[in-house]
Amino acid sequence: QVQLVESGGGLVQPGGSLRLSCAASGRFISIAVMRWYRQAPGKQRELVAAISSGGSTDYADSVKGRFTISRVNARSTASLQMNSLKPEDTAVYYCNADLLLSYDMPAYTSHWGQGTQVTVSS
Repeated sequence: QVQLVESGGGLVQPGGSLRLSCAASGRFISIAVMRWYRQAPGKQRELVAAISSGGSTDYADSVKGRFTISRVNARSTASLQMNSLKPEDTAVYYCNADLLLSYDMPAYTSHWGQGTQVTVSS
């Protein structure tokens, strides 16, 4: 069974920083794209950042220049460094990854972590 486990959320003051981590465990062959999503109360889940296995990145306009996504393929981990945090960044942050589980099923499937709360408030 595959699991994605996030860590690093918490309470931070505006202008502060947090680093989120996501670790994939279980039986899988490879990971394609890893992503961070967030969902604020009463709002739809939105894509924050994505990174391919080759290191190509993409960001939501609202976080460009403040957030940095990275990954270590050998450790099946991804991180999201969040700087200059704003109250509007408050949300539950979810890790998402496309995993190849088996050569018998040669298609990547999408998996989600349980989420970690980030609260930006003074």
